[in-house]
Amino acid sequence: MKATEKLDSPENVGISGCVRSAAPASVRGPVAPLWEWAELIKVEHTVFALPFALSGLVLSSPKLPGFSLVFYTVLAFAGARAAAMTLNRLIDAQIDALNPRTCQRSIPAGRIARVHAAIFAVACFALMLWAAAHLPPICLWLSPIAIAWLSLYSYSKRFTWACHLILGIALGGAALGGWVASSGQISGLAPWLLSLAVSTWVAGFDIIYACQDLDFDRSQQLYSLPAAFGLGPALAVSSLLHLVTVGGLIGLGLNLGLGVFYWSGVALVAVMLVWEHLLVRPTDLSRVNAAFFNVNGFVSIAAFAAIWLDKLL
Repeated sequence: MKATEKLDSPENVGISGCVRSAAPASVRGPVAPLWEWAELIKVEHTVFALPFALSGLVLSSPKLPGFSLVFYTVLAFAGARAAAMTLNRLIDAQIDALNPRTCQRSIPAGRIARVHAAIFAVACFALMLWAAAHLPPICLWLSPIAIAWLSLYSYSKRFTWACHLILGIALGGAALGGWVASSGQISGLAPWLLSLAVSTWVAGFDIIYACQDLDFDRSQQLYSLPAAFGLGPALAVSSLLHLVTVGGLIGLGLNLGLGVFYWSGVALVAVMLVWEHLLVRPTDLSRVNAAFFNVNGFVSIAAFAAIWLDKLL
């Protein structure tokens, strides 16, 4: 059989007609190139959640946190996020292989072996636990709950359109984790307001991102808000969630008596969220990636910068 015949065989072609690339010999060893692993865990997406984890750290500290606290918090976050992302890609590999938007991802395309991805996910969760052990005891006690929730998200699209909220709560937990890492406890309304703001922000932009897979999700009987209710209602729910996000940030500022830098940041975040929803329409999804990557990356950085400046000055 010729190489081209093998590549086009049924097992290498998804229902969409997407041809999955054969794994090059150079990347079939135990360790794939670093860029493959970076793509697997979407390192660039760290900008969405890490600033809010650090925001929780800063807000719950009487002064700016020290290096050791920041180091182990970031390490725990990085381990948890890398493990969750790898686990999600591993669990969804068969689904991704059928989707023309995702069939070239590392696992379905064969560039990273499933067993290597599984080992990597376990190692990253172990890193998270090791880092949590260097933080207040409550961080390690709560770690099994975090692992269970992060694992649940990977299956949620198979049984509920609320999968976006499950993802949102997972990243809202990162902000809560930052708060706990600094204070050693969860007390008062403020940490929950921060978590609410992050959770609804993430759920809202995840709904927007899911709009581009509406037809595929319906064909595979997968659950998402756009697939269940259509683009118009889904985008309306996304807008409502982002209103809650701004409300949560306002409540947080009032509860903690934050200053002018914080309120300037909240105003900027509100403007950027409005802009995000102006970019995407039910009849025009061409700018989904701009809304997802550019706007939301700016939102998280702007919010953290405002919180940090408010604490510093």
